[in-house]
Amino acid sequence: MPATDSRRWYALGLLCVAGFMVILDAQIVLLALPSVADGLGLSADGAQWVMSAYLLSFGGLLLLGGRTADLLGRRRVFMTGTLLFGLSSLLCGLAWTAGVLVAARAVQGVSAALMAPSALSLLVSTFEEGHERNKALAIWSGSGGFGATAALLIGGPLTDALGWQWVFFLNVPVAAALLALTPLLLRESRTESRARSFDPAGALAVTAALVACVYAVVDAPRAGWLSARTTGLLVASVLLAMVFIRIESRATAPLVPLRLLRARTVSGGNLVVFLLGASAFGMSYTLSQYGQGVLGYSPLRFGLCNVVMPVGAVAGSSVGQALVTRLGARPVAAGGLALVGAGSALLARVPVDGGFARDLLPGLLLFGPGLGACAVAGAIAALTGVREEDSGVASGINTAAFQIGGAFGVAVVTSVALSWTNGPGRLAALTTGYRAGFAACVVLAATGLVCALLLLRRSSEQKSARDSSGRPDTVAATPRRTRS
Repeated sequence: MPATDSRRWYALGLLCVAGFMVILDAQIVLLALPSVADGLGLSADGAQWVMSAYLLSFGGLLLLGGRTADLLGRRRVFMTGTLLFGLSSLLCGLAWTAGVLVAARAVQGVSAALMAPSALSLLVSTFEEGHERNKALAIWSGSGGFGATAALLIGGPLTDALGWQWVFFLNVPVAAALLALTPLLLRESRTESRARSFDPAGALAVTAALVACVYAVVDAPRAGWLSARTTGLLVASVLLAMVFIRIESRATAPLVPLRLLRARTVSGGNLVVFLLGASAFGMSYTLSQYGQGVLGYSPLRFGLCNVVMPVGAVAGSSVGQALVTRLGARPVAAGGLALVGAGSALLARVPVDGGFARDLLPGLLLFGPGLGACAVAGAIAALTGVREEDSGVASGINTAAFQIGGAFGVAVVTSVALSWTNGPGRLAALTTGYRAGFAACVVLAATGLVCALLLLRRSSEQKSARDSSGRPDTVAATPRRTRS
């Protein structure tokens, strides 16, 4: 879509609604999970699979979803994913057994793996690299914050008033509206490469590697990090990743061009996003457990109290994109992670008889803006200079980094919290564990900060690269081409 096309901002609005829906669904399900477990008679382990089934299929298929969008058409794949998301949401709401719900959630994950990278790659191909794309990426990141905010505001009342089924039914009319508007606002785009191959061997290897990795991380708190099952799955994931790299190095039309992985800013941006996701999901999970398990907040009260964090994330993404345009991604990502770490450090001091204003609000006021600023800086870094024909798979990598990072973060803080849960009295013991979980988030954020400083280029280095090569980064940029 040409940069002069006035519809591009309406198109951005539509894409942001899709991102909003995915985030809204994930957050609402998290709040409704206790009601789902009661309604279907699920154990604690069984209830976990309502989340894990979605995460496994979503994280495992993101790269294949991005490549499919590049080859078959990004608008077509986006619409297919949206239709599938609406139908699977309907099935989730109608689920009559736990098995049906878990299966429908897995299909939801498949649909999200088609929707998310195709939506982000449509954004990349719609806006020219520079200020406009940075602004669009900030709005895209902000839509996720709005989704999280809306989930916190309506999740509790919706579950209490109408039942847990409606957290899924809510997606159906939104998906229908997206399907009706997409042909009007989005133009088709795909790679023009003659080598139109899905690289089936590479797709199988990387999907198996991601599924093994995500399953190992999700299951680690229960099985143990050093158990034979966890270590075996992680070793298998590494071996499959090595097989994948070897396949890609020899493929004529690789699923993931290795030049993407060799580009320092792209790989650094995705590593930063991975560790940001680990910090964000880990902190949110620990905060939810502390707020409802120790302080005794209801889902509604907890949601209302914590709206400040996603609102802060929206503000941080807006300020972050403006600063990235002026200063570059490196200082913004590092500053955002510093705020995330500082917010987690304040939360690591929570007492057993804590109060929201005194013990939670200061940390959330730092965490939210840091999350928003780092998210947009990491996305800009990871997508800068990517060729148009690679934008789908690059978007898939970026989305996968955040989602798999989130799974890793939840697994880490859960293991740490369980290891440190001790002391006189149940609530005091839980609080000790949750403090350790927040401290683990500090370590994750600090690791991300180091990666941002070491791997992301300074703005002066980026300018020098543009001046010497005419391209914005080590990944060559080519003119945008679209097909109506």
